[in-house]
Amino acid sequence: MKLYFEAEKFLKPSERAGSLQSRIFNDGKLTNSPKHIFALVYSTLKYKEYIQVIIRKSKIKQTLQTKKLKISDELLLLLVHDLIFSPKGRIQSGKHPIKDAFLQHKTRLQAEFTKLKLKYKVKAASELPTTDVDEDETPIRWFRINTIKASPETFFENNEFFQRLQPVNSIDEITETGFIYHDDYIPHLYGIHPREKLTSTPAYLKGEVIIQDRASCFPGYILNQDPSDVHIEIIDACAAPGNKTTHSASFLPDSPDSVVYAFERDSKRVKILRTMCEKATGKAKQNLIQTTHADFTSTKHSDFPNVTGFVVDPSCSGSGIFGRALEDSQREEEQEEDIDTERLNKLAGFQFKIVKHALLFPAARKVVYSTCSIHPHENERVVVDLLTDPEIKGKGWRLETRDNVIPSWPRRGWKEEFTVLAHGDEAICEELAGGCVRAVPKEDGGIGFFAACFVKKGETTQIGKEGKGSSKRESNSVKEKKSVGDKQSAQTKAMLHDVDNNGNGDVIVDANEKESDEIESEIGGDDEEDWGGFDD
Repeated sequence: MKLYFEAEKFLKPSERAGSLQSRIFNDGKLTNSPKHIFALVYSTLKYKEYIQVIIRKSKIKQTLQTKKLKISDELLLLLVHDLIFSPKGRIQSGKHPIKDAFLQHKTRLQAEFTKLKLKYKVKAASELPTTDVDEDETPIRWFRINTIKASPETFFENNEFFQRLQPVNSIDEITETGFIYHDDYIPHLYGIHPREKLTSTPAYLKGEVIIQDRASCFPGYILNQDPSDVHIEIIDACAAPGNKTTHSASFLPDSPDSVVYAFERDSKRVKILRTMCEKATGKAKQNLIQTTHADFTSTKHSDFPNVTGFVVDPSCSGSGIFGRALEDSQREEEQEEDIDTERLNKLAGFQFKIVKHALLFPAARKVVYSTCSIHPHENERVVVDLLTDPEIKGKGWRLETRDNVIPSWPRRGWKEEFTVLAHGDEAICEELAGGCVRAVPKEDGGIGFFAACFVKKGETTQIGKEGKGSSKRESNSVKEKKSVGDKQSAQTKAMLHDVDNNGNGDVIVDANEKESDEIESEIGGDDEEDWGGFDD
């Protein structure tokens, strides 16, 4: 019965801020799986209206009270749910006086459920009309001004839609339409109510604003936050649908040599990526982003001698996405927890492989690794594995200090996960965790997220008088480098693979894609920010 005793408190009114999901997953005292508890509470709330009808008409509460059993309204809701509305149709856990007394009224409860189904003319609980528990709805609609196309200084003067919105100082004040919040952490990022008609505005239709979750903006900003470390060439290793790609591109110096190489191995997603990048850059800067249909892990390091910055956001469990925790918990109940751990470890292995590939590029000096997962298996533990890898250690890679990783953002990496590196030194654990950021689903105004910033020791960047970056290592190669237009793009692709015959210049993905395909087919791809396209 401990599962129900731990779950009942989440059905009670709470003074603690945050969504149901964040309250459960951040409760460090639970002995049962947070996923199981979340699934149970979520589904109970979903059917609460019908459960209360069954409890009232069966008079089970009064009957149990006569037996002097202490059973709360919340506990009774949970028990009726699992007996009547759950797929298994049984009360979990071993013997308990409350369970035994409750099951004596099983026939009466099922009879009331039958009457309920007849009333609504349905054959199963899943067919009953329900109101969702708002766990899938984003609390804030985030958008950023696309500085590739629009000037932040004059943006609001030129857009009437945004002028009518009243500024507020916190996302907590956005309780209805008519308000706008200027984010404190990411430049040119704003939050509005989800019901605002943003997608019908001229600014959105022209690609001057891009809808992107705040946490999803972390990688591009972390990569380019340090003014003493300016990148000319960047690789986005897992680029589709293109939000992080176009955000990274917006930080590049205004130079014909500036470029983001955007890799995407999936044929359908690469089309979305290309469409978004073309819309976000326009014809004037069409060479700023070079999209390539290829598996990033199949690229040769020598083919990109001048790339210094990387964004690596590979497929993950997506457990930070609203509703994913519910899906995961239901799958976990069916397949047992050790299967879930195996799934996470398989993902972590793939994530390790792709980040390590980025860390071995010759000119690489900063790599930002990110996921929309809440699990340490895919986050801090991948980081620890990379930092302890002999080849990566030999290259001089370390985690960046907090000073250059959104220092004012309060949630950092989980320091206890770095104990193996710090040999129990809490100060070192704190320092390592500072090179990572986390976001809690919904509670932080959007999706759950993780990002870590790797930098190479001894790498320095000098800033010229005009503020354009050039490292000592790259200065000569930048001067000698040809334009990154169509000619260079074609040469780069030819070095990677054979070009296909569809006329789009797409690269045929080689056998390395097979491994990624197998992983995604087994564990499911990450659709954190699948972009539907600008409206025409």
